[in-house]
Amino acid sequence: MSIQKYKDINLYSHEEQLQDDGYNFVCGVDEAGRGPLAGPCVVAAVIMPLTSRIEGINDSKQLSAKKREELYKKIMQEAIAVNVVFVGVKEIDEMNIYQATKNGMLKAIKGLKQEPDYVLIDAMPLNELEIPHESIIHGDAKSASIAASSIIAKVTRDHYMEKMDIKYPGYGFAHHKGYCTKEHVEALKKLGPCAIHRRTYSPVSSYFCKQLEFDFNEEK
Repeated sequence: MSIQKYKDINLYSHEEQLQDDGYNFVCGVDEAGRGPLAGPCVVAAVIMPLTSRIEGINDSKQLSAKKREELYKKIMQEAIAVNVVFVGVKEIDEMNIYQATKNGMLKAIKGLKQEPDYVLIDAMPLNELEIPHESIIHGDAKSASIAASSIIAKVTRDHYMEKMDIKYPGYGFAHHKGYCTKEHVEALKKLGPCAIHRRTYSPVSSYFCKQLEFDFNEEK
């Protein structure tokens, strides 16, 4: 997705139209972490006041880590409701990432303390959802509500992976956040997968023998 392509979009156009149509509680939904080899997929559902205008809000992927942290705090301060769901590696491996993410989104929406009357979703079709809703391709770059949820999901997941870097040293989780980087693959070759690796993802599945060797040495 090109930054240039979406730079002139009014991120509040969907929310403004929904407000004109009589909706009061518009929820944005997005996830972070569908692609990594390790760690959960984190889903966030966020309801912002329709009058809210947070400067700089955008697709989390287009923001620096520092800017995401700043916006995270502002969103949490202004939000009417926020709900974050962790979709764990076991569920991802057993179900597949698409279905596990969909389930996470439905749970995130259902768990909000304020029931939304409309939901804007980044890309994922949620036909099971009884609340009026719309799935928007590249929605995190087109809707402020979805952008807010993308920031909450991304920052929450990054913080989690930084903690996992301490719990499982040697993999570099604090740097690559579980994505398939050269550093990560080299660590897998050396150490084998740990408890938060997605075993159905390649190349993680190639290193189970290394994990058995690692566990055996740990027990000794």
